[in-house]
Amino acid sequence: MASTPYQQLEQEFRRLHAIRGAASLLRWDAAVMMPRGSADVRGEQLAALDSECHVLLTTPKLSRLIERSQAMESQLEEWQLANLREMRRERDHAIATPLSLVTRLARATAIAEVRWLEAKQESNFALFAPHLEEVVALTRDKAQVLSQALGLAPYDALIDEFSPGFVCAEIDQLFNAVSRRLPQMIREAIELQAARPPLPVLGKVSVAKPRSLAVAVMRALGFPFDRGRLDESDHPSTEGVWGDLRVTTRFDMKDPFAGLMGVLHETGQAMYDLGLPVAWRDQPVGRDRGMALEESQSLLLEVFIGRSRPFLTWLRPLLEKHYGATGPEWEVENLYQTLIRVRRGAIRSEADELTYPVHIMLRYELEKRIFDGSLPVRDLPEAWRDGFEQRLGLRPANDAEGCLQDVHWAIGSFGFVPSYVLGGLIAAQLYETLRRDHADLDREIEGGRFGALFDWLRANVHGVGASLSAQELIRNATSRPLTAAPWLRHAEAKYLEGIG
Repeated sequence: MASTPYQQLEQEFRRLHAIRGAASLLRWDAAVMMPRGSADVRGEQLAALDSECHVLLTTPKLSRLIERSQAMESQLEEWQLANLREMRRERDHAIATPLSLVTRLARATAIAEVRWLEAKQESNFALFAPHLEEVVALTRDKAQVLSQALGLAPYDALIDEFSPGFVCAEIDQLFNAVSRRLPQMIREAIELQAARPPLPVLGKVSVAKPRSLAVAVMRALGFPFDRGRLDESDHPSTEGVWGDLRVTTRFDMKDPFAGLMGVLHETGQAMYDLGLPVAWRDQPVGRDRGMALEESQSLLLEVFIGRSRPFLTWLRPLLEKHYGATGPEWEVENLYQTLIRVRRGAIRSEADELTYPVHIMLRYELEKRIFDGSLPVRDLPEAWRDGFEQRLGLRPANDAEGCLQDVHWAIGSFGFVPSYVLGGLIAAQLYETLRRDHADLDREIEGGRFGALFDWLRANVHGVGASLSAQELIRNATSRPLTAAPWLRHAEAKYLEGIG
C-alpha cells in the first residue's frame, strides 16, 4: 500500500530528527571531551549536519508533500494537523535562510566558541571581539531574511527561533512589571537577611562526593541512567534526544551546593524531554514548546522545588550520607536561608533568584541595541559595565566578570536570553496552580515522593509537546494568560514575608 503524502512527510522529518540528534551529541562531546584544538574539525562536522538539515527542509519535494498534505487535512487526526503546522513552520524558516549563510554561521560559531573560552580565561575581550563581530554580522543577515519571510521585526524573528510566539512588545511589558518592583525588593531582602545571617556552610569536598549526591538525587527524581548520563563541563547543559540524554554540570569543591543546583536545573529540562509524547518523539509536534518553556521546567525544579524547605528536609539525610554533614550549619532552616541568600554579584550563573533577572534584562537590552545598530560589538565591555552598575550598583572588575561570562553570544544564540526570565515567570504561574491542585505537595516532597509533581507536569506541559503555542499551553494549564503577578507574589512571600 502506497504511503500518503503526510506519511512520507513523517518519514522525512524522522530522518531530520536523527541528524539533529547526532549534532546534539557532537555538541555534548565538544563541551565534555573534545580536545580544544579540534574546534575547526568539529565546526566542519556541525556545518555539514546543519547543511544537510537545511537541504532536507528546502527541497521542492518537501514543499510538494506539505501542499498535498494540506489538501488532505480532513483525513488527518488533530495531532497530525498540529504536526503539519510545525512542519510548515520549520520549512518556512529554512527557506528564508540561504544555505550559504547557514554553513558560514555554523563554522563561525564553532570557532568563536573556542576563542570565547580563551578570551574568558585571559579576561581579554579584544581576543574574542573579531570573532563575535563575524557572528553578529552573520546573525544580523539571518535576522533580516527571517524578518522579511515571517513578517516580524528582525530581533523578534530571532526570538521566534527560541521561544515561538513571544515578541519584544509582550516581553517588554512583562519585564517592566518585574523591574518596577525588583530594585526595592532586592534592597529590602538584603537588609532583612543581614539582620539574621545564616551560619556558613564551609569545607572542601572531593569530586566524588558531590557527584554521588547528584546521581542519587537524579535517580530519586526519576532520571533514567540507562538512557542518559551525567558529566562535567564549563557550562551546565542538557543535550541529546528522547532516549539518549546527556546532562552536564560544573562542580565547585568549595561550594557543596553549586553542582547540585546545576544538576537540578538541567534535570528539569531533561525530565521535560523525557515526558514528551512518546508516539510523536521523532516529529516536530513531539518537540518541546521552546526555550521559555524549557527554562520554566529547569527553574521549577531548581528554584521552586530545590530551594524549598520541603525539598531540603528530604535532602538532609542524603547530605549526611554523602558528605558526612553534621552540625547546626547543616540543619534545614540554615540550609534554606543559605540557599535563598540575596547578594549583588557580577556572575549570572551564581546569581540568586532576585538578582538573576537583572543580569538577563541587561543582556536583553544590549542585544536589542546590537541589532538596532546603536551598539557596536567592540563597545560591549563598557556598555555592560555601565548597564550593570546602573541596575545593580556593582561594576564588574574585568571582562570575564562582564560580557565574557556566558557562551551564548559566541554560539550565535541571540534572541535566546529573554527565555531565562520568561521561564521564571512561567514557572511561578505553573507552580502556583500546581500547589492549588495538590494541597499535599509539600508533604510528598518532604518524603521524597515526586510522582504527583511529574504527573501534573506531564499532563499539563510535557505531554502537550508542540501541539499548542506557549501561550495556549500556559492558559490551559493555569486558566489564565501569562503575567508577572505570580512571580512577584512568590518573591514577596519567599524573600520578604518569609524571613524568620
